[in-house]
Amino acid sequence: MKTRQQVLHYPRLDTILMVEKAIKKAKEYPSKRSLWTSLPKKIMYQTFVIILEYLEDSGKIAMDDDKIIWIWDPEAIKRLIEKGLIIR
Repeated sequence: MKTRQQVLHYPRLDTILMVEKAIKKAKEYPSKRSLWTSLPKKIMYQTFVIILEYLEDSGKIAMDDDKIIWIWDPEAIKRLIEKGLIIR
């Protein structure tokens, strides 16, 4: 994870899952701001950024300046491994 300044509030698991679900269900790849404002429950922006950093570091999402893409698909990886994919 990236080095952070003083963290005021760490996210709870239900909040992380809420953000994951919102990214998965997005019809198009959202920007940070549009995703944050679309969440069903309001959270602090700092907490939201911590969640995005966690999801990116864990390989579940990929981000650039204006898009967030859900990339985690364990079932597809399992099928590829069964077909002979070599993971290093």
